[in-house]
Amino acid sequence: MATVNITEEDKKYLEVNGIPKLMSKMVEDLVIDQPADPCAYLSSWVDNHKPKVCRVGINGFGRIGRLVVRAAAQHEEVQVVAVNDPFLDPEYMAYMFKYDSVHGRYNGDCHARDGKLFIDGHIIKIYQEKDPEKIPWKMQDVEYVVESTGVFTTVDKAAAHIHGGAKRVVISAPSPDAPMFVMGVNHHTYQHKIKVFSNASCTTNCLAPLVKVLHDNFGIEEGLMTTVHAATATQKTVDAPSKKDWRGGRGILNNIIPSSTGAAKAVGKVIPELAGKLTGMSFRVPASDISVVDLTCRLKRKTTKEDLDNCIKAAANSSALRGIIGVTEEATTSLDFQSNPLSSVYDPAASIMLNENFVKLVCESRALPFHTVPSQISWYDNEYGYANRVVDLIAYTSKLTPM
Repeated sequence: MATVNITEEDKKYLEVNGIPKLMSKMVEDLVIDQPADPCAYLSSWVDNHKPKVCRVGINGFGRIGRLVVRAAAQHEEVQVVAVNDPFLDPEYMAYMFKYDSVHGRYNGDCHARDGKLFIDGHIIKIYQEKDPEKIPWKMQDVEYVVESTGVFTTVDKAAAHIHGGAKRVVISAPSPDAPMFVMGVNHHTYQHKIKVFSNASCTTNCLAPLVKVLHDNFGIEEGLMTTVHAATATQKTVDAPSKKDWRGGRGILNNIIPSSTGAAKAVGKVIPELAGKLTGMSFRVPASDISVVDLTCRLKRKTTKEDLDNCIKAAANSSALRGIIGVTEEATTSLDFQSNPLSSVYDPAASIMLNENFVKLVCESRALPFHTVPSQISWYDNEYGYANRVVDLIAYTSKLTPM
């Protein structure tokens, strides 16, 4: 029997089909089976083993929309096939995608031609409809739409995409009525009957996994969160009117602006037993990206700083939270986390634990038995980390959803 050898051409074929991680398995099967026609065998093997690709459309090619496309380009199970934005022509879309003032120039090919975007050889159809119901997602066999305009955040409004042929809608913002799912926290509660759901906020995605680790291991009595948050597109470069929030109308270039946030309260929606036990606030600061959460909470069970740190480190290495939580052991600052794909990076050196007497003094109006109040710091790229969780949530739920 003739020996079958894998050629460089065969290797290239597998790489083009997006499955380099399965190379060793393919070689093993090839050697064992010794097919009469190796080329036909390779083609069949690739088709049988390559992962299912979920076809995704993006509505709104803003900060999150563009970064979801970048994140999807690195994910073998999600492919963006259409983008809708009524305010951008294809050439400008290509320019904005290619050049990013925060995350740098895209490390690949991107250009526009004939009303389409071409990103690393993949064709993305462009639409420019203002009414979500009129976007012909069905023509591109879109399964999931990422609703990233910040406008259609309710179930009824986001469901307009389903009328255009999409099967599911992920809202890339908190929603007043859509179910919210956070990877590593409650994503496993998703049911395929849910057609419109939210990926919560970037801050909730940072906070909730950390809270889950603490609550599962020590129990949380109550807590307060502060996020020192980078500027977003809704803020003003110079003072300008803002009916919603007078402070929010002040220029972000030279101000630290106190702001409200529902991120901590939203944790109660993804971890129901903590509903009403967490709240928080935000400080908007003159930074283009990277934010940090400061969580102070009262624990039910006594612990030490060392045990608490070790618990979070173990969680970061667990199968449930690997790729979601990280730990930094170095003297890092915000820019060190630029383009970091994790949801939350715990900083043990910047976190502290107060003694019992001081805690009683601060909370003297409460006569509850408690032991320690740790203050924890966790970093997050509020743009790129969040965009990666949107893609992960699509990949996870698409496997559970009979399309």
